[in-house]
Amino acid sequence: MSKRDTYRNRIELLQGTLDMLILQTLRWGPRHGYGIAQAIRSGTEDVLQVETGSLYPALHRLERQRWVKADWRQTENNQRAKFYRLTATGKKQLAEEQGRWARMSAAIAGLMARGEA
Repeated sequence: MSKRDTYRNRIELLQGTLDMLILQTLRWGPRHGYGIAQAIRSGTEDVLQVETGSLYPALHRLERQRWVKADWRQTENNQRAKFYRLTATGKKQLAEEQGRWARMSAAIAGLMARGEA
C-alpha cells in the first residue's frame, strides 16, 4: 500500500468516525451545529471536542449525501440557526457505521489484549 493510499484510508477513517458521531447525535433529535458539537463533547466526557473547521465541512458533506437535512429555525436564545436532522437514509448509514465500528473496535481490543508473541 502506498503512502498516498495509507493517508487516504486514515482521512476516510477520521471522516467516517466524525460522520458517525454526528449522525448519532442527530438520532436524538434535530440540533444546530453548536448543539451537535456540545453533544459530542458532553457525551464523551470532554474527551472529544469537534472544532468548527471540522464540523461544518462534515455537515455539508452529510447534506450532500442526503444523510441529514437542514432548515433554518430560531434557537432558544432567539437566534437564527441552521438545524440539522437525520433522514431515513442517514439512519441506515448510521446502522452500517455502527456495525463497522463494532467490528473494528473489537478487532483492536483483541489485538491489544494479546500477550507478547
